[in-house]
Amino acid sequence: MWKLIERLGPIAASAGAGSLTLDYATRTRGRFKATSDGGRELGIFLDRGPVLRHGDGLAGEAGQTIRVQAAAEPVVTARLEAGLPLARLSYHLGNRHVQLAIGVDADGLGWVRFPPDHVLEELARRLGARLEHHEAPFDPEPGAYARAGEGGHHHRHHDHHHGHDHAH
Repeated sequence: MWKLIERLGPIAASAGAGSLTLDYATRTRGRFKATSDGGRELGIFLDRGPVLRHGDGLAGEAGQTIRVQAAAEPVVTARLEAGLPLARLSYHLGNRHVQLAIGVDADGLGWVRFPPDHVLEELARRLGARLEHHEAPFDPEPGAYARAGEGGHHHRHHDHHHGHDHAH
């Protein structure tokens, strides 16, 4: 079994590394066992905190490398006009502390991707989004508190010394 102990950050697919395809929930963990896409048994022993991103590399004790791939998993992609409509939807979904992937397709239509949830889906519809339930890689935004170049997600809040309600 290869013991992977170091985060390398993004590495090129052509770097000669093997690959490891993982769903988002597994990529949030620092310690787990897995099997590489080539069938090799792996033990992952990483520091806590940063989420493994699609394209990140991991290094083993003996210098071997593995490139992380985001697995296709059940998601909802909400599509609507880029600009203010996309910003409004992203704001309202983010205000519910849900992980979001955000982008624009080749036709210039904006999209927000999130795990299936009927409440969030209804909110997206009310804001004018067209929804697609499908399987796709889920690699959400790392968050504003991730350090530059780290690509991880750190969920830190500022101190709440003021009134602050969330409509959940």
